Amino acid sequence: MITLEKRPHSSRMWTFATPVLAVVLTMVCGGLLFAALGKNPFETIRTIFLDPLFSEFAWFYRPQILIKAAPLVLIAIGLSFGFRAGIWNIGAEGQYIIGAICGAAVGLAFYPAESFIIFPLMVIAGAIGGCLWAMIPGILRVKFGTNEILVSLMLVYVAEQLLASMALGALRNPDGQGFPGSRNLSRYPSAANLELIDGTGMHWGVVAALIAVIFAYIALSRHIFGFQVRLAGQSPRAARFAGVNPGILVLICMGLSGGLAGLAGLFEVAGPAGQISIDFNVGYGFTAIIVAFLGRLHPVGILLAGGLMALTYIGGEIAQSNLGLPLAAIQLMQGMLLFFLLAVDVLTNYRVRFAASGQGAL
Repeated sequence: MITLEKRPHSSRMWTFATPVLAVVLTMVCGGLLFAALGKNPFETIRTIFLDPLFSEFAWFYRPQILIKAAPLVLIAIGLSFGFRAGIWNIGAEGQYIIGAICGAAVGLAFYPAESFIIFPLMVIAGAIGGCLWAMIPGILRVKFGTNEILVSLMLVYVAEQLLASMALGALRNPDGQGFPGSRNLSRYPSAANLELIDGTGMHWGVVAALIAVIFAYIALSRHIFGFQVRLAGQSPRAARFAGVNPGILVLICMGLSGGLAGLAGLFEVAGPAGQISIDFNVGYGFTAIIVAFLGRLHPVGILLAGGLMALTYIGGEIAQSNLGLPLAAIQLMQGMLLFFLLAVDVLTNYRVRFAASGQGAL
């Protein structure tokens, strides 16, 4: 008989070991999945995880990793504050979309004017748009006790419909001959989020993600706000006795995560994506949840996890092109990563006892 015995304290070793174990299990089970699809599992795993870094075309793929990782890290950093405090914002995808719409709308409103102030205004609009969209479930939870998980998730579908409406209506390119989608912002210098150093993939979204990691680390480890967030997550009752206002904390965490998701959307629409289109959103908001937990809700861990997840995006695209691997298989493997992380995370707080033999514990 296998039983779980609660540890007196969380295991520090397993806290750091479980993400690594989850990645290994994902590779193993992913390899079995690829073998079932008739692909060489070793070649496929190598293509996904190593080719973007060490192949002859790595010079081209490495900048793409930065481009893919930036929105994931930016969104995950915002989500980590709420998750640490027990506030579950699952709707970052919708906030990402709304931030992109608001930022792009500001840029397109000035077209074809040229001014250095246009892009900063777009950044502000993107952050405010994402923040306000996230405040809807936050306010509903504070005022009416609604479940922020359901509300934030349902708002994703509202945002997707609004995105389609904008691509087909108010923001559609008047010179696009009736095709859906806005003007290409990357061709509008005052509104473009271009590479800061050619060939590196470094744009303002990457800079913002690095700044967010630094400030999140300082806030969580050196500031009273970080202490309140950790206390609220570990012991809500103790947090109240310590003077933490739970309603204010909900609104701050929701607004912060929404604002960063909105920024990610703005940097994406003004840079790599280039325009508002029906298929603009590619699931970054949902993938960022995996990144946040894989990084143990720690800013540095999130930075590393974002790079790993970006690697699976780029490697997955290579595998689709070179090996004929279906997109669904890549997405399933990414989902496995969260599944295994949550599964093995139980070892952080519990020991596994084998009662029949009376010996051994993990």
